[in-house]
Amino acid sequence: MLSPEAPVVLLLHHGLDNLGGKTGLALLRYRRGPVAAVIDPDHAGQDLERVTGIQRPVPVVGSMREALPLLPNASLADPIPGASPGAVAVVGLAPSGGRLPAELHADLAVGLEAGLSVASGLHSRLGDDPQLEALLRPGRWIWDLRREPDDLVVGSARAAALAPRRLLAVGSDMSVGKMSACLELQAAALRAGLDARFVATGQAGILIAGSGLALDAVRVDYAAGAVEQAVMRVAEGAGPDALVLVEGQGSFCHPGSTATLPLLRGSQPTDLLLVHRAGQTTIRNQPHIPLPPIDRLIAALEAMAALARPGEGVAPTARVVAIALNTGHLPADEAAAALEAMAAHSGLPCHDPVREGGEALLADLRQGWAAAAG
Repeated sequence: MLSPEAPVVLLLHHGLDNLGGKTGLALLRYRRGPVAAVIDPDHAGQDLERVTGIQRPVPVVGSMREALPLLPNASLADPIPGASPGAVAVVGLAPSGGRLPAELHADLAVGLEAGLSVASGLHSRLGDDPQLEALLRPGRWIWDLRREPDDLVVGSARAAALAPRRLLAVGSDMSVGKMSACLELQAAALRAGLDARFVATGQAGILIAGSGLALDAVRVDYAAGAVEQAVMRVAEGAGPDALVLVEGQGSFCHPGSTATLPLLRGSQPTDLLLVHRAGQTTIRNQPHIPLPPIDRLIAALEAMAALARPGEGVAPTARVVAIALNTGHLPADEAAAALEAMAAHSGLPCHDPVREGGEALLADLRQGWAAAAG
């Protein structure tokens, strides 16, 4: 629903320098379409790269009224003052409890009145807000992307029969970089001329891709079937040389997470990419929960992936084929040592695709696939 060409104003109030704004930060890093402005009163007028480390020349302003004149063709193509045709205000925050903060609500109201559309991944639905709905201009929309699909089915392992490889990112914890690893791999594959497709399963991924499945909005009985349908749609027409990258969610290691199982069931992956933060030994937000050793985690993931699959010869059991190691918190020398140590310990290719780009990881994956094919 969010087209790649649509100019975006990104609402990141008080989230530009912390994980509360991870959705918006992911858009800044990976959205291919234009981002006209970022709104964060805490950092108005500051250099985006200096604050975030993301190399993208986007102005940071303090309010929607300051952002509107930065939209392209504002005075030429639309009779509504300050509006740009197709421009979208995107909520880039995940506030506590999923409720919209008052100042962000006020900026959305200004944007809607000026003729912008709105995209939001919050659990609370902005389209049900009478004040915001009343400000919506003709031809504009409010997209609450965290909605359960209408055509739900129970999973039946249909994706196992698909021709392309299906790589599912699985994490040792939440927020370790599963989406980023998939997007870096996709970018590297596209640069190499390969057919590489991305299945978005969370709010940031959906906003970047423009469509996808909000897995955490789906009732558990239908979750695997919803993943299956999403993978089938993205893989339609893809041949055996194509690569379908499925964005992971949650973690088997997290006591509050249920997302990995329906992703395994629905995508019927041919390969697993384990994503882990270097040096992490416990769940980040629940330090009383230890992480298992990497070899035990790999064995558990592969054992779970072997269940609920079609019979012998139809779909080979998925294996963990590489590790994407998040080293963003380490200086370069320590990151290199951590990558080397993890590769030696696991016996698997180990790269940080965000830090390095996805080319080296892709090369190792392709080499392994070619060797397996004989």
